[in-house]
Amino acid sequence: MTVVIGVHRSNPSLYHLSRLGYAEEELAALGETATWHPYTDGVRTGAHLADGTIDFGGTGSTPPVTAQAAGHDIVYTAVSAPRLDHGALLVPEGSPVRTVADLAGGTVHLAVGSWQTHLIAKALDDAGLSYATDITPVRGDSDSEEKLRSGAITAWVAQGAELAAARRTGGLRTLIRTGEVITDRSVFFTRRDLAERRPEVVEALTRALRRADAWAAAHPREAAEIAAADQGGTVDDWETALRALPWTIEAVTEEFVAEQQEAADIFHRTGFIDRAITVADALPRKA
Repeated sequence: MTVVIGVHRSNPSLYHLSRLGYAEEELAALGETATWHPYTDGVRTGAHLADGTIDFGGTGSTPPVTAQAAGHDIVYTAVSAPRLDHGALLVPEGSPVRTVADLAGGTVHLAVGSWQTHLIAKALDDAGLSYATDITPVRGDSDSEEKLRSGAITAWVAQGAELAAARRTGGLRTLIRTGEVITDRSVFFTRRDLAERRPEVVEALTRALRRADAWAAAHPREAAEIAAADQGGTVDDWETALRALPWTIEAVTEEFVAEQQEAADIFHRTGFIDRAITVADALPRKA
């Protein structure tokens, strides 16, 4: 069997795993092989699993929820520890926006459909506002920081090396830190047929992820050099961003399922997903 692993730049564990050979080693011990399918938009992970493009993938918290809502039969396999300093919602230093409630009527740039939607939707919900009606969410782009600094938009969700660079430059203020609102875990999932027919393959991939995370934690400068060479930005900014990550892979727990269910309920109330889902349906069935 050849296991196709999806990889995109927004999932740091899979990104570095794809360059280290650990997945290939772990699967070879089972007599299986691994191949990698690079793609650009993590939001597509559920669809790629459903149509057989990939067998295993990883994203932030939102894509598996939207995958379930789309009717894809996914199974959660592992999660990262909370990534409390992975991202932040930024406003200009002199902005009158002082609380999340002050975002009402404003335009927020973010990676729509990613964990950033979870962050903004929950922050607004906690403030008694709605993602659907109280702000204008717009997919961020390479000009998001410039638009924020010029006052063209109200706020911007930044992450990783971009966040480190923006903070280093100065002139922006953190309105909310990710960890103040959501755990922002990295989430790994697969199709039900693979999870239940070949659990040993899932276990091998989880071992490989743990090995890759241990490597990145022990070699932050080298990991930063890889990311900067491939994705742009400075090595120093990447090192700052990568050192902020927990680099720990954990089992799927009831606590995590509750976090995801809260997100799913908020998404349904605001119309971001068009039907209610039960997150626990994306767990392996008991024998």
